[in-house]
Formats: sequence, structure tokens, C-alpha cells
Amino acid sequence: MTSKLVIASLPYHADPLERFSRLRHREGAVLLDSGRPEGPGGRYDILTSDPLATLEVDTNGKVHCDKDLCLPQEPFKAQQALLESLDVDLPDSDLPFLGGLIGYWSYDLGRVLETLPDRTQVTTSLPWSRLGLYDWALIQDHVRREAWLVATPERRRQVDAWLARTPLTLPAFSVTAPFRAEMDQASYGERFRSVQRYIQAGDCYQINLAQRFSAPYQGDVWEGYLALRRATPTPFAGFMAWDDKAILSLSPERFLQTRQGQVETRPIKGTRPRGKTPEEDARLATELSTSTKDRAENVMIVDLLRNDLGRVCRAGSVRVPQLCGLESYANVHHLVSVITGELKSSSSPVDLLAAAFPGGSITGAPKVRAMQIIDELEPSRRSAYCGSLGYIDRRGTMDTSIAIRTIIADGGELHVWGGGGVVSDSDEEEEYQESLAKIARLMDALSDV
Repeated sequence: MTSKLVIASLPYHADPLERFSRLRHREGAVLLDSGRPEGPGGRYDILTSDPLATLEVDTNGKVHCDKDLCLPQEPFKAQQALLESLDVDLPDSDLPFLGGLIGYWSYDLGRVLETLPDRTQVTTSLPWSRLGLYDWALIQDHVRREAWLVATPERRRQVDAWLARTPLTLPAFSVTAPFRAEMDQASYGERFRSVQRYIQAGDCYQINLAQRFSAPYQGDVWEGYLALRRATPTPFAGFMAWDDKAILSLSPERFLQTRQGQVETRPIKGTRPRGKTPEEDARLATELSTSTKDRAENVMIVDLLRNDLGRVCRAGSVRVPQLCGLESYANVHHLVSVITGELKSSSSPVDLLAAAFPGGSITGAPKVRAMQIIDELEPSRRSAYCGSLGYIDRRGTMDTSIAIRTIIADGGELHVWGGGGVVSDSDEEEEYQESLAKIARLMDALSDV
């Protein structure tokens, strides 16, 4: 029998952390957190738990569901089928999420879309994708300063009971040894020069080259997420944990949003650290805004994403309303462009995700050749890093991030990556230092807990 979703007002909270702490140990608990709501895109918090079903794509690309559902074995088709299985009566509302899929799509899920070599080591056990099918959510709107619970009456009674409970006492979190680099500066330099040779040979125009750092930890990673959020709040943050695994994401970058058929993507290319004084900060911001090299790097990715969106958007609808706009975050300045389009009536948000996945800002151009070179040069697979977190609503509303500034917890180890786009006139030392600057604050915040 079809259940009716009911929207009920709740008291608004400035952040979602206290409420989510009461859900933290529920099955499938997930937080999509606009920890910097004053920034572009950072408007809604979405909290939920206890999915009706959970779908995973394992590291061989096979689909697994914990419920007896007849799903296709092609991952994106399986996700669409699971989304369509949600049998609820939807109210008329402009809220972003009225039930659907929430979770992550790892960078490595791109292997089901493109033929790539198999040279990098598999160093984490996280599946390529993990999505829950949710029939309830607690939503906060930081523009209207209002909050709502979207749920069936039966779910409402359960959620009220969960939120009334005292949060569990968490085992104290700590990083038990310093973060160690997977490659030293000399090894990074060798890979940087390989990228330059590929560019000079005409194989590619830009490669996003990343390096990984790891450290052992103990305790509950939720406390680690709280420390990260204090250090560097961002508009597309997220937390999800299961078994001995977790994703702690502090992303500033939107990947894909669709609302009423309108599509937006916001690629980031071009970075400078924040200054120690207002004068230095302004100088660095101006330096970035006027950098010919950084703007050229950004424009390359804009062209790539225009092409990706054009595969599923109405002909002539793809536009670039913002090119290389300056946006400033807690630890860095970024150049951010905005590309928009109108989804074809025959295409779904899942189709859009598959057409543009993984995001061009974290691969390079041309995309497939860039991914092949990344697989050759980076020592280990990226896992959820440079993938995406977000939701796809049953009505066709979607919002997803690019999972940069993202920590993976797996079996007692934390993994964090820093990277950047390398082009023909990139400087080796500058690129190496930029990859460190992007994540130094995250590693320091975790180490100081």
C-alpha cells in the first residue's frame, strides 16, 4: 500500500550536529551538511537513517542489495530502478528531498563507464558506491531559517523517539601516529614530469595529479568530523559511517544539481592559500583572479563540462553564467565557474550523473585519456576521493558534491588526498606545495583532537 509523506515543521537549529549525534549509531545514518551556509550553494542540511534498502557496487563493479529486489546488474540502471521502487505519495513541496537515494559514488565507479588500465593498487575496502533508499529526512533551510521532518506517520513516531534519546557516549577519537605520505617530493616530481611529457606529446592538456597521506586512528570518527568542521566549514560537507568504514567530506565544490529540470555544475580550478594578514590575503586573492595560467586551467574544464552536460541537456541550453569567479574559504581562495543547462525530457538525473562522471575538474582533459594517465601515475586507487556525495530525490531533484577535502576511514586507518591540475606551464614546486596546502588544515585538525 502506498504511504503518504507528511511534512511537519520543527524548531530550526543553526547547525545539524546535535540532532545528528542522536542518529549517529542508527543503521545507514547519513548527514549532508552545509557547514558554511553563507557560501554559494550551502543552503540545506539533510539528515536521515534506517534506509528501506541499501545498494552497494563492489570493487569488481557488481551490484548488491540487502533486500530481495529485482535490480539490473549495470550499476547506474540498478540505482535508477531502486529509486523508482520507492512507493510513497509525495506532497506538493519545494523542499529538496522527499525520499530517494542518499550516499556516495566513488571515483573508481568510473571504471564501469570507461575502459581503464588496472595498474593502481587497491588500498581501501570501501565499495565503489553505497546508496540507501530513504523514505524520511530531517531538512534544515539556512536561508529561510526553518526546519522540517518529511516522513510517513509511522516513521514520524520512530524518528521522534530516536531524536528524544540521549546521544551515546563516544570512544575518544585520536590520530595515533603522524600522517605519512605515500610518495615523497622526489616521487611526486617524477610523476609531475611524466604529466608534462604527456602534455608535450599531445596526449592531454591537463591532468589532475593527487597524492595520498595516511595515519592510524582510534575512537569514533564522528568526533574527527566535528574537528574538521570547526577547522574548515564548507557548503557541501557530509558524513556517513558503517562497519569500520566512514567518509568525512568537507567539500567546497558542487558537482551536479538538478531542480525542475534545470542543471548546474560549479567546477573549481585555481587555488591560493589564505593570507596571514588582510593585506596578504587580498594580494593572494588578486593574484589568483588575474592569473592567466589558473584561468586557462579553469576554462579547459568548463569546456569539458559543457560537453558532458550537452550529452543529456536540451540542445542550445548549456550556458556559462559565471566564468572564473573568486570564492574564498577558510583555508584557500578558489576560482569557480558555473555551467547550467536544461535536462532533456528523456533524460533522468541518474543519466546526467553517468554522462558527467567522474567530474572533469578532478580528472583533466580530455577526460578518458586523463583518467588513463592518472591510473598509470598514482600509486593507489582514489576510492571515494574525487567521487561524489549527495542525493537523488524521487521527483528528479539531485544535488551532489565533488568529494575533495575528503577523508576515508577504513579498518583503523585514515586516508586523505591532495591534488591539483597540472598544465603545460605549471611549476613543479608550486603544484607540490598546492597539493599540501589544500589538506594541511584537515590533517592538523585531526591530529590536534
